[in-house]
Amino acid sequence: MGSERQERLNALGARLRALRADAGMTGAVLAGRAGVGQPTVSKVENGRMVPSVDVLDRLSRALELDGTTSGEVRELLDAVERASATALDGSTSPLDEAIRGSRLVRSFQCVVLPSLLQSAEYARHVFASRPNLDAEAVGRAVADRVERQSLLYEPGRESVFVLTEGVLRTWPGTPALMLAQFDRLLAVESLTTVRLGVIPWDRPVPVLPPHGFTLCDAGAVVVEEFRGEHVTSTPDEVRSCEGQFAQLQAAALFDGDARQLLLRVMEEFRQMDNPITP
Repeated sequence: MGSERQERLNALGARLRALRADAGMTGAVLAGRAGVGQPTVSKVENGRMVPSVDVLDRLSRALELDGTTSGEVRELLDAVERASATALDGSTSPLDEAIRGSRLVRSFQCVVLPSLLQSAEYARHVFASRPNLDAEAVGRAVADRVERQSLLYEPGRESVFVLTEGVLRTWPGTPALMLAQFDRLLAVESLTTVRLGVIPWDRPVPVLPPHGFTLCDAGAVVVEEFRGEHVTSTPDEVRSCEGQFAQLQAAALFDGDARQLLLRVMEEFRQMDNPITP
């Protein structure tokens, strides 16, 4: 994890731990009053989880913080998120951390391919679109992302990805880059540890999440927003995302049908890469 981001995450955790001690509460009591799991309180206080705004608000209310102190801890969270959005020194993102410790990963994306499925060149464009990054930092981030994709091949893990067809048609770089990306998708789709589903254009989506999200086992969800990623284990939010994912998964094409869709879109990129001139 990036040193600046970790320092800010540690500062947030330490402040919350001190406020809990001042209130005379144990972690279990605070978790019960806030309506979150006790592991969430422990991970946040020890700098091992970035809480969502909802989780932080629940903890603040349970601690009965005044407006000034609530604003202080919210600013500490904002500082963590700012560091998360710009840390590209080979650090581990909240999503990477959550995935590493999970046996079942379920991810829905509607704009950008999931990080575990990105080719090196696709990932390079993703990172290069971030402001104020030099080529060396982008290179380190790409190498780190590609290395983490080895998790897809580990026995005992299961990964389920649901994409809209729009993800396949929202592309950076060149058609040649996308042809290589489709080769990777087809290779991953054939793995016994992976299920890859696509919701085609000619099917309505049953729900419209405003952002991508990834469920890690049955206890946490990583929400991906423009400001960065945050992890939450709030039961209501996890259940909501699980319900949405089930509906999206039911609407998607899998196996041979998904492969045929991938091949069809891939052929369109091939024609763009080799246009027929009159």
